[in-house]
Amino acid sequence: MFVFISQMPILETPRLILRPFREEDIDHLAELTANPDFMRFTLGPYTREQTQGVLDKFLSWDKAGLPSPFAVVLRENTEVLGYCGFLHHPEVPGEVEIGYRLDPAYWNRGLITEAARTVRDHAFEDLKLPRVISLIHPENIPSRRVAEKNGMKIEKEITFRGFPTLVFAMTREQWLAERGAG
Repeated sequence: MFVFISQMPILETPRLILRPFREEDIDHLAELTANPDFMRFTLGPYTREQTQGVLDKFLSWDKAGLPSPFAVVLRENTEVLGYCGFLHHPEVPGEVEIGYRLDPAYWNRGLITEAARTVRDHAFEDLKLPRVISLIHPENIPSRRVAEKNGMKIEKEITFRGFPTLVFAMTREQWLAERGAG
């Protein structure tokens, strides 16, 4: 029997563990994606079947050796609170997005900023990616703040999946310069 071992590392922060998704995460992930607040600024809540499709995509990227989203897990109780990590969209070829979503019960605690910074550092330090972006609806002020705290700047506005979308971006060179100044 073949057992797949994830290519992804486990990243840790003071309050979080960022680990590869697993098939057994589907129940909690389906609960999250059924929540209209969790899915705000997208096409709306997902069914379990749609969520399974998303999880399958995340797992297939990992199996293919592509960086993919991490399950965001609270250290104190190992509960999956959402995701943060790398997304690949055919609509923006050649770009790697740092995307994130967090259980609304945990908003306004700095958790997703903590996760996004760790993922950004992993992108530039370990994976040596030349650039990362975040695609954010202009009215999504909390996500915009996370991107800004992550050192990203608005580069342009595009239409992404039918919606106006701000492209926040950061290069590895900018990241290195920021670290050197700190």
